[in-house]
Amino acid sequence: MPVIKILPHATLCPNGTSITAPRGTSICEALLDNGIAIEHACDMSAACTTCHVIVREGFRSLNAMDETEEDLLDRAWGLEADSRLSCQAIVADTDLTVEIPKYTINHARENH
Repeated sequence: MPVIKILPHATLCPNGTSITAPRGTSICEALLDNGIAIEHACDMSAACTTCHVIVREGFRSLNAMDETEEDLLDRAWGLEADSRLSCQAIVADTDLTVEIPKYTINHARENH
């Protein structure tokens, strides 16, 4: 099974960690299955950007983005060239390194 290395995030994964995920699993599902409570306000239906991640290694091994994901990512906080919605990014056979951005657009959770 591929390994997903999660870089440290102040609240969700302070020390960083590595997890395994079966091929065909979304990054979001893999994180949640391993106790990393990434936001997913739309219940993984590709209707928000709260599960936005930056794929630091292994980006090209993921499935191609569809138009909906591309459009939504334009609204994500801290968007980078290797950004994905973790609910739409499907793990293949390649190990990944993932960074969870500090903020989301979920203003209720961010206390804005």
